[in-house]
Amino acid sequence: MVAIILGILFIAFTVFSVLPASAGFGLHWGADVINFLKGCAPVLAAFIGFVAILIGAADIKDKNEAKKEEQEAEKNQEK
Repeated sequence: MVAIILGILFIAFTVFSVLPASAGFGLHWGADVINFLKGCAPVLAAFIGFVAILIGAADIKDKNEAKKEEQEAEKNQEK
């Protein structure tokens, strides 16, 4: 319950902070938020790409291990 309330408060603060000056209230951080998003996009893309490579390598290892276990199971059944 506390997590839901905190989540709602953080979202409300986010909306309040990026409201434009024409609204008459708010923190007017909209341009700063856009600049931040522009700056962090390449770093975020590199991080996501690195994580995707790690997940792909782990998936390949898992498939190879499953194939080996399958082959061992077939050998045990033949005996």
